[in-house]
Amino acid sequence: MSLTDDLTTAQRCLDDLDRAVARLEQRVGSGPDIRRIRSGSGHLRESLALLRETTPGAMLPDTPQRELVVIPDTPYDASLWSDVDDEGLGVRGRRAP
Repeated sequence: MSLTDDLTTAQRCLDDLDRAVARLEQRVGSGPDIRRIRSGSGHLRESLALLRETTPGAMLPDTPQRELVVIPDTPYDASLWSDVDDEGLGVRGRRAP
């Protein structure tokens, strides 16, 4: 596993922890124990962010990179739209006044 994978896994675990704490808070209320857990989770999140910033090669984008989708220049098959009207242009085959 690479460093990037390990940091991503740690981030996911922190996200899971936040969700679990939210569920606990719904059941037991927001007492001092839950606030302490939330505070600890926040510190872990900050520490992980600092680790990402200071570790060479560990800079990760906040959002996952998306795969580039190539759209061909060839025209689409006109039969795909044979059963629809041209939106905003009226009914096919009729003239506007």
